Amino acid sequence: MAVADDDSRFRGGLPQYLIRHTTFRQLQIFEAIVRLGSFTRAAEELFLTQPTVSTQFKKLTATMGMPLIEQSGRRLKVTEAGQELYDTVRAIFDNMAELDTRLAALKGLRRGRLRLAVITTAKHFIPELLGEFCRLYPEVDVSLQVANREQMYERIAGNEDDLYILGQPPEEPRVEAHPFAPNPLVVMAGRDHPLCRESDIAVERIAREPFILREPGSGIRDAAMRLFASHDVKPNIRMELSSNEAIKHTVVGGLGITVLSLHTLSLEGADGPVDVLDVRGFPIERQWFLVHQRGKPLSAIAQAFLEFALANEEPIRQRVEQLYGQFSRRHQARRDNETA
Repeated sequence: MAVADDDSRFRGGLPQYLIRHTTFRQLQIFEAIVRLGSFTRAAEELFLTQPTVSTQFKKLTATMGMPLIEQSGRRLKVTEAGQELYDTVRAIFDNMAELDTRLAALKGLRRGRLRLAVITTAKHFIPELLGEFCRLYPEVDVSLQVANREQMYERIAGNEDDLYILGQPPEEPRVEAHPFAPNPLVVMAGRDHPLCRESDIAVERIAREPFILREPGSGIRDAAMRLFASHDVKPNIRMELSSNEAIKHTVVGGLGITVLSLHTLSLEGADGPVDVLDVRGFPIERQWFLVHQRGKPLSAIAQAFLEFALANEEPIRQRVEQLYGQFSRRHQARRDNETA
């Protein structure tokens, strides 16, 4: 749905004085500031300058006649009045998005807006899935947000999106999770690492190597640490990074080995600078989950994508197995050459 310009007036469930003196853009800016916790990030998301965001926020505050946000050090604290306004604005935006989809359905069209948020590792395969979906529904507009696990949990709690894709859904009754694709975790090293020439490597052996791991709180890190704990060993953690790509670069640079999702090698495959080690207990078999709020009706487009993703689990599984097979064949070829 197109966003109205700054001169348009919203006619909805707001007090009359707000309807007369508040623009849709001001409400949009306020919602982004509160949700993102930053004037700068709100400006970036809305493609506005920071002075414009600050000016429109000041006008909205003046219209309300009371503070909406207070500055506490570097953090923004929403006042009671600000929280009331935020909850109302979010309900308005959600209803408008639903209205857009329902009107499109009445016209016999499969169009509307899909709001999708994915965990950082999922960005390595979700664009391909989205591309196939959009070819079936070319009139659909897609909003894709990429975030870490903590941010994803916050988005789910705030009901900010239609669907979420992550490797470990939050354990709460308000959330419904659908497993739909494999997400194997493997041990990676640079192609010239000595362990690349070994097979059936013990977990105790790799634990002595310098490890580059995801930051605390990462689902990948948690799964790896559980496996090490089951063998009563602790990895030699050399560095912690929050980016899969940064970790792969440090591995290629010879700073250590790592545990990551096999999906992170989907583009370069077995011909890239990163190798997958043959370690007992690996791959760690995990799954992706499609998550949404329980009890909240999905829009027609969100329901269509949910069904599409579940139906396309097998092609994703086949691509993962094919990729892992490439590394296995390369390991076997290396062993054959060494014994010849």
